[in-house]
Amino acid sequence: MSNTEDDNLPDIKLLSFDIDNTLINFHTHKSNFPKIWSKFKPEDDILLTYNTGRLLDDVLNLIEKGTLPEPDYIIAGVGTLIYDYNQKQTVKEFNEILDDGWDIESVENIIRDIDHPISEQPSKFQHAYKRSYFFYDASDELIEGIEKEFKKAGMHINVVYSGEQYLDILPKWANKGNALQWLLQKLEISSENTLVAGDSGNDSAMFDMDNVKGIVVANAHEELYKYTKYRQIYHAESIHGDGVIEGLVYYRILPKEALNERNVEHKDDFFIKKERDIIASEDEDEKIKLIRKGYKKAIEALKKNITPLGFSACSIKDNITHGTDQNYHSVWARDGAITVIGSLPLVDDKEIHDCQRQTLLTLMEHISRNGQIPSNVRIKDNVPDYSGVGGICSIDSGIWVVIAFYEYVHVTKDIEFLRDHIDKIKQTMQWLGAHDSNNDALLEIPEAGDWTDLFGRSYNILYDEIIWYRANVCFGRMLEMLGDYEQAGEYIRWSQVIKKEILQNFWPTTQQQLFQSVSFAEKQFTLGDTSYLIAQTTPFDFSWRCDTLGNILAYLHGTLDTEKAHQTFKFMLGVGVNDPYPVANVYPVVSPGDPDWRPYYTVNLLNLPNHYHNGGIWPFVGGYWVKFVNKLGFRDVAVSELYKLALINKEGMSDEWEFTEWAHGQTGKPMGKSYQAWSAAQYISACHELRITKK
Repeated sequence: MSNTEDDNLPDIKLLSFDIDNTLINFHTHKSNFPKIWSKFKPEDDILLTYNTGRLLDDVLNLIEKGTLPEPDYIIAGVGTLIYDYNQKQTVKEFNEILDDGWDIESVENIIRDIDHPISEQPSKFQHAYKRSYFFYDASDELIEGIEKEFKKAGMHINVVYSGEQYLDILPKWANKGNALQWLLQKLEISSENTLVAGDSGNDSAMFDMDNVKGIVVANAHEELYKYTKYRQIYHAESIHGDGVIEGLVYYRILPKEALNERNVEHKDDFFIKKERDIIASEDEDEKIKLIRKGYKKAIEALKKNITPLGFSACSIKDNITHGTDQNYHSVWARDGAITVIGSLPLVDDKEIHDCQRQTLLTLMEHISRNGQIPSNVRIKDNVPDYSGVGGICSIDSGIWVVIAFYEYVHVTKDIEFLRDHIDKIKQTMQWLGAHDSNNDALLEIPEAGDWTDLFGRSYNILYDEIIWYRANVCFGRMLEMLGDYEQAGEYIRWSQVIKKEILQNFWPTTQQQLFQSVSFAEKQFTLGDTSYLIAQTTPFDFSWRCDTLGNILAYLHGTLDTEKAHQTFKFMLGVGVNDPYPVANVYPVVSPGDPDWRPYYTVNLLNLPNHYHNGGIWPFVGGYWVKFVNKLGFRDVAVSELYKLALINKEGMSDEWEFTEWAHGQTGKPMGKSYQAWSAAQYISACHELRITKK
């Protein structure tokens, strides 16, 4: 296997982080960074430096209040002052170099002659080496013109414009980058051993140093993205301090556990407390014993699905098929991808690893000329099928393959495998993107065009939009692995647009500010608030149902923050989507007479209420549910849910531990095919998530 850049990460010795809207929210001062840094900061001598536009007293006040952890150095006033926090004194040698060519009176005279509305910022933002102004919506040409006026006057100074409103005039040696470079020389630290983080244009000078490594948080201004797009930086998926934490984990300065500690500050409510009281009375050892037995059986079930072309949807040997059921004897793109993802903790098992790789190869070998991933490839003759029920194409198949490809390469570090297929993956991303026909960042999905292939939903479907968001992130990460930082940044930035549209369209609230041109769906949003992301929206109507898998993946993939995910968990726990087993795929079910009812739901009696995709229990979704609960911080509840998942996987139709496809939503009786690959794989994944595997 080849190495990715992850294996060649630099030895970071100094961190230089902007504060406002990088480490903390400028308006609320909220941040998880102090808590995470305090708990996980490395024992190595890594120096923490704040590099900010704030003045020194302001920064010291934030530290005193506990808003920020104690640093080693503070670079304040956009690079006009360096403060040694440990010695509690200003580094005077730096001030001496700032006097060269600096004349405040001349600065103010030139600024007064600018033909554009401008006003001074409050005095607390001014000092002897810094003049700061409010200067809204200035063009690049106008800023260049200001720089030329200073040159004409024989003054070599720094003009820093950021956030489309802040103008700072500084001595020529004063900016965040020059000040940082001076500090690094004093400390005898190389810029390649330095990690910087920021969100706006006045941070760009930090990223300009040779071989410096960087983190750009998800809320960064366009100006910083433009400046850093050719550089080796990490594009965070999260905003503010969470984005910095994410970057610190990427650069291995903080452990992966730091990601699980973010945003878990919530209190138990009635449902959760009641659930935990019940769990406390149960026999923990018996539960763990059954979970571990299930783990062993899950590996056995997974291996029943190994074929020369990749993972079959279900065990061919154990399932006699008739008619259209023969499709189960195929390598399915969706099922195969989810199986690959779930089984990655077993990548050291050669037999399983080879099948993971072959599954992806089989699907990529049959990509159409326009980039479509086949819905499935028949195992007996290697023939692809690009459609699903009724000849409708499966949109989510390609999305899942992109995600699985990234997860596979991320774990195996097989960069050559990625390089061999990146052009095809890009084709698939373009084919998928073409389903955003109105360029609103959301895909338009045909009815029965995703995993619920006999269930009537269409247009903007929560589940598909969530994994589309994730696919854009994953494709961006793969481009990063190949060194294409510019294009990587574009995809990761677009993912943030998708996330914003998901939250705006699928989380109705009476507090929503509507546009002047109001759609039908937006009018309906004013009728009330929800505690979860709704299942579907169209230009003409919407569905208030709760898509369980869509909401679970929204949190696991970072679309939902913990506060909203906690509300969703309380709702789903309250209505019993995990009863009798985890977990029903939709709540409430669709009954005859409901406007959402379709006559074809009676085909093969598949989608009657509490059947199949109409509220059936899906063990593979149950695996994701366990990980969802654990990420919220309720490990005891997650263990209990994993135990219940073990019980339904044990409950077979003819033998124990058949890991069946689905179960009846009320009786919990297993139905569908036995030894389903993704049921076994996601159980394996959940066991590893909770670190309950073998003794």
